[in-house]
Amino acid sequence: MSAKYVEVDYSPPLATIFLTRPEVLNAYDQKGLNQLEEKICKILEDDDIKAIIITGKGEKAFTVGANLNFLEDLDSETAEEIAIQGKRICNIIEKTDRVVLAAVNGYALGGGMELTLACDLRIASTRARFGQPEVSLGLIPGFSGTQRLPRIIGIGRAKELLFTGNIIDADEAFEIGLVNKLVTPRDLLRETRYMAKKITKQSSKAVGMIKRAINVGYARGYEKGNQFETDSFKKCFKEEEHTERIQNMKKSLKK
Repeated sequence: MSAKYVEVDYSPPLATIFLTRPEVLNAYDQKGLNQLEEKICKILEDDDIKAIIITGKGEKAFTVGANLNFLEDLDSETAEEIAIQGKRICNIIEKTDRVVLAAVNGYALGGGMELTLACDLRIASTRARFGQPEVSLGLIPGFSGTQRLPRIIGIGRAKELLFTGNIIDADEAFEIGLVNKLVTPRDLLRETRYMAKKITKQSSKAVGMIKRAINVGYARGYEKGNQFETDSFKKCFKEEEHTERIQNMKKSLKK
C-alpha cells in the first residue's frame, strides 16, 4: 500500500488539504507531488467547494519543500519535469475561481514557500518560518518563486530573500506583507476557516471574477486587467444574484 502524503477533509463549502508527512517535515518527493496534484484537481470537480485551505500536519512544518535525497537523485531532465509539474500545481491554485488559503504552521521553505505564494491568502502561526534557501544548494526556485515573490513583497525584498537564502520568522513575514494575518498556533486552523467561511458567504461568482481580474492585470498589464474588470462588472448585471443581495442589504440597513 502506497504512503499517504496528502489527505483531504471535505466540509462544504470548505475543503482542507493536509500534507501528511510530519516525520520528514512534510517534505515531498515525486509521489507527494502526484498526490497533491491529484487531490487538488479532484476537489475542483466538486461545485459545493467554494474555498480550499492547504496546511501541514504537525506543528513544525507546512512543508520544507523537496526531500533532499529526492533532489540529489535528479538530473537535468527529471529536474525540468519536476519544475513543470510544480508550476502546473501552483498555476492550478492561482487560476481557479475558488479562493485558496495557506495555513502555515511552521517551516515553509523552497517549493513549500512557493506553494504558499500561489495561494490567495496566507495565514501564519507565530511559529511560521519562510524562506527560499535554494541558492545555498546551488539551485534556484523552480515553482515560479522568482516571479510570484516580487509581486507580493516587492522586487528589493524579494531579491534579498532569494539571493541570501535567509529564513525569516512570522513577524518579519507579516511586516513585509508576505503574510495576511498572524495568529497563535492554537488558533491557526480556526482563524483560517473563519476567514474562508467569511469569503464563501460572499458571491462566489463575484469573488472568482475579482480573482481573475487581479491575475489578468498582473499577467497582461493594467489596461488588459482594467478591460477585464469592466467586462466582468457588466456580466454581473446579466444575472439576478446582485438584485437579491442588494435587496437584502437594503433590508438590513432598515433594521
